Amino acid sequence: MKILLLGKNGQVGWELQRALAPLGELVACDFDSPGAMRADFSQPESLAPLVRAVRPDVIVNSAAHTAVDKAESEPDFARALNATGPAVLAREAAALGALLVHYSTDYVFDGSGTLPRDENAPTAPLSVYGRTKLEAEQLIAASGCRHVILRTSWVYAARGGNFARTMLRLAAERDQLKVIDDQIGAPTGADLLADVSAHAIRAVQARPELGGLYHCVAGGETSWHGYARFVIEWARANGQAIQVAPEAVLPLPTSQYPTPAARPLNSRLSTHKLQQAFGLVPPPWQAGVERMLTEVLGR
Repeated sequence: MKILLLGKNGQVGWELQRALAPLGELVACDFDSPGAMRADFSQPESLAPLVRAVRPDVIVNSAAHTAVDKAESEPDFARALNATGPAVLAREAAALGALLVHYSTDYVFDGSGTLPRDENAPTAPLSVYGRTKLEAEQLIAASGCRHVILRTSWVYAARGGNFARTMLRLAAERDQLKVIDDQIGAPTGADLLADVSAHAIRAVQARPELGGLYHCVAGGETSWHGYARFVIEWARANGQAIQVAPEAVLPLPTSQYPTPAARPLNSRLSTHKLQQAFGLVPPPWQAGVERMLTEVLGR
C-alpha cells in the first residue's frame, strides 16, 4: 500500500507519520517539501500533479488553516486551504480509485444545546473556519471518491504549542487565572487521531462500505476551565513550580472574552458510529492529557 500524507509537519501530521509507517510505503509532504513534493494548498491545483506523480492507494490530508480568528480576516486563503485544496484531492482520489482520509471539526455546528451531536445532526457553522471545513466535507462527498472524514475537537499534541503548555506557563507566573467555563468538549490527542486513522484505513481498504463520515474525539467531556484545572493540579502533584493556587483558577463566561470568530459552546460529539463500525472505544480525555504532560514535562 502506498500512502501520500499531506501536512506532515502539523500536530496531527507528525503523529500520522508514526502511525501510518507500518501500513506500507509512506510519502510525506508539506508546504516546505522540496521540488515536486511540495504541497502548496494556497495553490490548490498544484496538488493535482503531486497526486498523479505519487499515484497513492491512500491520500491522508492533515493540512488545514486552523488559525480560527485569523481566518475571519482572510476568508479566501482559508477557503483555499480548507475547502478548495481538499476538493482537488478528492477529484484526484476519485480518478485513481484511491481512499481519501480527511479531518474536520466540531465548528461545523452552531454549538447550541447540551447533548452530543451525531454525524447526521444539522450543521450551522458560526465562523469562516467552520464554513470552509463544512464545504470541504460536502465537496469530498460530492466527488464520489472513497473517503473517511473524521470530525474532531480540541486537538492537542506534545509537539508545538497547545492549551496545556500555555496554562502551565501562566500558572507559574501569575497569582490568578480566568478560563472559559461554558464551552464544553473533549480534549483529543493528535496521537489518538493518528492511531484511529491507521485502523480505519486498514478496515476500509478491506471493507469499502465502512467509508464515510465519523466523529472521533476522546471519551468524556470538560470545559476549558476544567481542562486547565486538571493540567495545573496534575503538574503541581508531579513537582512542577505552580504559583497560582487551585482556588485562583476562576471560571469565565465566553461573553466576557470576545474573539473575532465565534466559538461553539457545545462541542460534544457522539462517537457511537465510530465505535460500532471499527470496534474502537476512545479512552477518557484525562488519559491522553496525562500522557502528553508526561512527555512535555519529561516525567
